[in-house]
Amino acid sequence: MGQKVNPHGLRVGVIKDWDSRWYARNEKVGDLVVEDYKLRKYLKKTLYSAGIPKIEIERDNAKIKIYLHCARPGVVIGKGGTEIERLRLELEKKLGKPVALNIVEVKTPDTDAQLVAENIAQQLEKRISFRRAMKNSMG
Repeated sequence: MGQKVNPHGLRVGVIKDWDSRWYARNEKVGDLVVEDYKLRKYLKKTLYSAGIPKIEIERDNAKIKIYLHCARPGVVIGKGGTEIERLRLELEKKLGKPVALNIVEVKTPDTDAQLVAENIAQQLEKRISFRRAMKNSMG
């Protein structure tokens, strides 16, 4: 029986980079991993309409840098940057540290596997037949 290997984990350090970039003492690692997970879950839920395939988190002692890769950056930024500022303040209140939000635009959203899968899921939630949803995303 063959062993299953996580495709992302297999490629880390070769052609992919870590999604979380920080280093901590042994006592703090568990808490920070859980904090990263909750942060990703919260951002994914609140910004679902922006199409976010990947969230990168960088930490140092003082601040947290968050890189949001998104298909529709206009949804995240809002009119004149109001929405992103509100989100930044909300995250600072939640985490208790200064947060820097950087938005990275995904140039070709139709070739990103995560975005294609979320698009199909949205169509299925709207009760579109699965065959039509699959054909639309392939063609």
